Amino acid sequence: MYAYIAGQLVEKQPTRAVVDVQGVGYELLVTTSTFERLPEVHKPVRLFTHFHVREDAALLYGFFSEREKQVFEVMLNVSGIGPKLALAALSVMRPDDLRTYVMHGDEAILTKIPGVGRKMAQRMIVELQDRFAAMEWPEPGVAADGEGASAPDRSARVDALAALESLGYTRAAAEKALRKMLRRHPETGTVEDMVRLVLRER
Repeated sequence: MYAYIAGQLVEKQPTRAVVDVQGVGYELLVTTSTFERLPEVHKPVRLFTHFHVREDAALLYGFFSEREKQVFEVMLNVSGIGPKLALAALSVMRPDDLRTYVMHGDEAILTKIPGVGRKMAQRMIVELQDRFAAMEWPEPGVAADGEGASAPDRSARVDALAALESLGYTRAAAEKALRKMLRRHPETGTVEDMVRLVLRER
């Protein structure tokens, strides 16, 4: 229904963004990697979108890159994977990384995704390998995430805690896991990388 939405960013949080388009505010659910790439509030933004309708709600999902959107939609074709789990997967792993783990049959890494157990990881490998193989995967044209990042500041840590809570952590557990991760990886500077490392090391 919507290919993308372009307008003014009026609100952003680790799991959601609001974009004003000619006086209409569109709420979009986003991954942590998309959140990390959002401009400052009141700046123009364009997000690729996926519109999902269920019995009790109509939800709009936003993605900074078209590839992230494509991987999200491919994942929805796997039995047992809904938008919430697909969004969690892309908050933990970049699209290219997720493809690599699936193509290599790395079941252990896939179970790091919140809500994915061993059976679901096996199903993802079986059902996604052919679909990922059929997709075009051009060489990334941007620098690696977190390049040039320094030690995390307070706002980044707060956003990372909020993202972890949205993925099912209690506040106390999120704070403990984040402290542990930062002791091991003190150079981590972006919300996306903080969340990804916490979930991989749990």
